[in-house]
Amino acid sequence: MIVSAGEALIDLVPEGPVADGLPALLPKRGGGPYNTAIALARLGSRTAFCSRISTDQFGEALLAGLAADGVDTSLVQRGPEPTTLAVTEIAASGAAAYRFHAEGTADRLFALPGALPAEARAIVFGTCSLILEPGASAYEELLHREARRGLFTALDPNVRPGLIPDAGAYRARFRSWLPSVTLLKLSDQDAAWLAGSEDVDTAVEGWLAAGPYAVVVTRGTDGLTVLDRTGGRFDVPGQRVPVLDTIGAGDTVNAALLHRLDHHGALDPAPALDRERWLDVLGYAARAAAVTCTRAGAEPPYASELAADAGVS
Repeated sequence: MIVSAGEALIDLVPEGPVADGLPALLPKRGGGPYNTAIALARLGSRTAFCSRISTDQFGEALLAGLAADGVDTSLVQRGPEPTTLAVTEIAASGAAAYRFHAEGTADRLFALPGALPAEARAIVFGTCSLILEPGASAYEELLHREARRGLFTALDPNVRPGLIPDAGAYRARFRSWLPSVTLLKLSDQDAAWLAGSEDVDTAVEGWLAAGPYAVVVTRGTDGLTVLDRTGGRFDVPGQRVPVLDTIGAGDTVNAALLHRLDHHGALDPAPALDRERWLDVLGYAARAAAVTCTRAGAEPPYASELAADAGVS
């Protein structure tokens, strides 16, 4: 079982202009960790979601979405506070930007859970859940606890600068997580922001030395790069597709990396992979993300779609 830990929210996605010039907004299930859980399940991994979800109508819809794809919700906490909303703006390139309405919402009150199921072998964290207190501290404690227990841990910071009041403090906190992280995955834009510099390669080398076994950097249409603790560096190109929007693409990469690592028996605190297997893992993630980019909102592919398109087993 792979556990995805973090927020579930509702994305309000533009559906097109109306007569007065304002965009019509369509509610879509979302949140980085939520999307990652859905993507993992669709790819065929046994998956659980660890979060706190509202009892309002949006919260019920979020739970229904998890159930529809077979995600285990036994680790989901509930609360009467409203669901977090993210108003999405889509650029001409398909890139998405977000404005969050997260004050007093249910997911912020996440509390450290008891022991994870015995069959849990990996856990992935990221996005708003590691920023918004008091839940952020509980997720942080969960990360350190499970790393000490020997679980494979993955982190996608998926930085949202508009939610971060003190960039320096957040960057320091990010560095404090790294000794407990097996796989760090982040976009080149997030890497530059976290480094406070465009010299992403130097920053990645420093983060790799701080604890993770491997760091994967996504570069949009330029593809993915992995650096691992053995000194290996491997790259795959991006997949060229008609981009409708990029919502959920990074989350799909998270899921695809973990799913394909599991395929290679590499969900281990020191997952040694050779060049051939790393290229397979990265290529699989690139193809999965490309499919997501052809769809409105976070709609990750099912394993059968990747198998049909690319001969992937």
